[in-house]
Amino acid sequence: MKRKISLLLVLMLTFSIFLAGCSGSQQAGQDSAGDSSSSSGKTFLTIATGGSSGVYFALGGALSNLLNKNVEGVNSSVQSTGASAVNATLLGSEKAEIAFAMNDVISYAYTGTEVFKDKGKIENLRGIASLYPNFVQVITVKGTGINEISELKGKRVGVGAPGSGTEVNARQILAAHGITYDDIEEDFLSYSESVEQLKNGAIDAAFLTSGLPNATIMDLSTTHDVKIIPIRKAAVDKLAAEYPFYSSEMIPAGTYDNEEDVETAAVMTLLVTRADLPEELVYNITKTIFENLNVLVDTHSAAKKISIDNVRKGMPIPLHPGAEKYYKEQGK
Repeated sequence: MKRKISLLLVLMLTFSIFLAGCSGSQQAGQDSAGDSSSSSGKTFLTIATGGSSGVYFALGGALSNLLNKNVEGVNSSVQSTGASAVNATLLGSEKAEIAFAMNDVISYAYTGTEVFKDKGKIENLRGIASLYPNFVQVITVKGTGINEISELKGKRVGVGAPGSGTEVNARQILAAHGITYDDIEEDFLSYSESVEQLKNGAIDAAFLTSGLPNATIMDLSTTHDVKIIPIRKAAVDKLAAEYPFYSSEMIPAGTYDNEEDVETAAVMTLLVTRADLPEELVYNITKTIFENLNVLVDTHSAAKKISIDNVRKGMPIPLHPGAEKYYKEQGK
């Protein structure tokens, strides 16, 4: 009789452990499904940025600190990435909640065109705000003899990190000048890698698309005479006819010890999110940004261009309802 009771107790204990294991596995599966919330009540947000030396990363760090300080229950962190195209993919696969990206690349992702032609559409993208213009900066150093984009033929050129918005810009701008990658020795490099290769003489020129000034170009200018290769307005107008994201802009004199303004092309930086994030959360994110713009401006001068009057400028995707709600409250 005692043996039977003991056996029954062992069976009951085993069954209880089995049920607990099933429950734990099911919960683990739910927690790993990309949900930004957790059982602790915290909302975890990953902000996808760009290279660690770029403007996206700097502003992303400031934004993360603002959200952690001002939005109750939020725990945000910054992820350094290959920038725009990578960030769109991270949002599409629910591996990030917020991202910085250029408007041209976000349009390609949303419509499944250009670099996203084979990947397909990413339709869960939603806008928070259009932020500031990104200047396409084509740089070289004294001694290369390069003065115009047309003179990049036969040269070694850093065209941006693989999958980045910079690389898309480089390809399109070269094409507007009748140049393809077959005409140059292209090297897929990040901002910092491009500058290091210019220092070492391993490349002759590089494309960098960012706000002004770019920290890596500033670093290069401390040891080398930096020359900005102009992108003439006629070439930008030709680009804009096919890609309406582009506009003609000037890199002001003195930005990098340049004595005169330099013509170039620009696209807009966006802050984007996912459609599935709660309206209240995105409302609070948007409110925090525009009530603390001074913090972003103190972080990088590119943020001086951020204005609530321009949040829809160049926005190729629908705004998130949470952002839309905040702007309507502000009469925008």
